[in-house]
Amino acid sequence: MDIGKRMKELRIQYGLTQQELADRSELTKGFISQLERNQNTPSIGTLLDIIQCLGTTPAEFFTDEEPEQIVFKNEDFFTKVNEDKHNIIEWVVPNAQKDSMEPVRLTLKAGGSSDIMQPHSGEEFGYLIKGTVKIYYGGKSHVLHAGESFYLKAGKKHYIENPGSRDAVLIWVSTPPSF
Repeated sequence: MDIGKRMKELRIQYGLTQQELADRSELTKGFISQLERNQNTPSIGTLLDIIQCLGTTPAEFFTDEEPEQIVFKNEDFFTKVNEDKHNIIEWVVPNAQKDSMEPVRLTLKAGGSSDIMQPHSGEEFGYLIKGTVKIYYGGKSHVLHAGESFYLKAGKKHYIENPGSRDAVLIWVSTPPSF
């Protein structure tokens, strides 16, 4: 592992200058510079002090694991088209079905609807980006317009339909995953 490179990455990640890191760790800027360029080797105690000043732990500092993906772009999305229901489901976080929640971007064509979700444990949240939808929850229905959101416990039968004449687009997050 390149200790100097890792120190510099973390220092920059946290927005610190070499002088600020030197001040926090009670070292000189020149020494920090030498460490980052691998021209000097710190003692274990000094390295542990620097790691602490960088706001991390030795385990995190020395890990070689690739960082988890935080940002997802359109090319990362997985899309499923359901012609019968006139909807398009896009998984905005690929493989989220293995996690605690599952966010999807759902496009309902005019007259389209989601699948009917039978009662299950969990919660669901949605934010309507564009259009108008009608949410059916138990025996009641609710109209939702662009910019509005919904939250429900999934203990009753529920689904969403687009009664409008243009596409409706929403972000729908369910926990546990159910799509």
